[in-house]
Amino acid sequence: MHTIKTALLSYGMSGSVFHAPFIDLHPGFLLTGSWERSKKLIQKDYPDVTSYPSLESILNDESVELVIVNTPTGTHYDFTKKVLEAGKHAVVEKAFTITAAEATALEALAKERGLKLAVFQNRRWDSDFKTVKKIVKSGVLGEIVEVTFSYEAYLPKLNTKAHLEEPSPAAGLIRDRGPHMIDQALSLFGYPKAIFADLAIMRTNSQVNDYFELILYYADKRVRLKGGFLAREMAPSYIVHGKNGSFLKSRADRQEDRLLAGEKPDTTSWCEEPESEWGILHAERDGKDFKERVPSEKGNYLDFFEGVYQAIVNQEAEPVTAAEGVQTMKLIEAAIESAQNGAVVQL
Repeated sequence: MHTIKTALLSYGMSGSVFHAPFIDLHPGFLLTGSWERSKKLIQKDYPDVTSYPSLESILNDESVELVIVNTPTGTHYDFTKKVLEAGKHAVVEKAFTITAAEATALEALAKERGLKLAVFQNRRWDSDFKTVKKIVKSGVLGEIVEVTFSYEAYLPKLNTKAHLEEPSPAAGLIRDRGPHMIDQALSLFGYPKAIFADLAIMRTNSQVNDYFELILYYADKRVRLKGGFLAREMAPSYIVHGKNGSFLKSRADRQEDRLLAGEKPDTTSWCEEPESEWGILHAERDGKDFKERVPSEKGNYLDFFEGVYQAIVNQEAEPVTAAEGVQTMKLIEAAIESAQNGAVVQL
């Protein structure tokens, strides 16, 4: 098996929780280390790796084939461009870039250099979304006509990470949780014909948008995406209505909670949802009405990294392509335009 030597550009929460454990678990990757600016933490968890003093030290390490760009969004374009120019494959955290033009430029550069460029949209491999996708693809709901995806929480206090709360082109909930939800919608239903958006500031003393509601217009359906920080009691996070039935599902994936608690992922029982979180399917079968609970699919972010491995080694498509990342960025830009003008934006 070819081993892909992989470096991180940060070893904060993202690197230590969402990337390093899965790179370490997958037999096709070898974690070489991370760029660490002040705190030197990675060698406490992985003693044999390198604490790189600079981006250049990673780019100059000829053994590194893949770089995970998991720094703040405002750095993604510059850092990813340097990674690709150094002849290395890249995985870029969401939001992919600040602008669609930047995303398009990175996509073109990767193609020009014959390199793989993937966007880390790990929420496609959440147990809840995988369950929703299975139900939609099964056809049991009939023609889908109305969809609501929400990603809400009760977090009234401002985040201690300044880059998330200080006004900048990269800040705001539409660029933080928005990419996850838009990517999920696009992966299920494709690119819409138009979009209408409402962005607002709801928390006390907030300076960036912390609420959004998007309506994606398709010829045969409407898809509503909603996010906010002031939901103390949760409604179903996934509501899908079709001409033959409905499916309701909570956002119940346990991977992030388990990873934050210090658990290490595995390849067997990782992230099984409790029966209490199973979705509700209410539809018609053989002319008879039925209502039942649907066992949840297993979530596992390792599948994303397996996709990256296959892309690099066997020249398969990336698990989330740069082209898909470009589409997400175009929708975010259109949403901001719609909110500013109070009008539907044709795509």
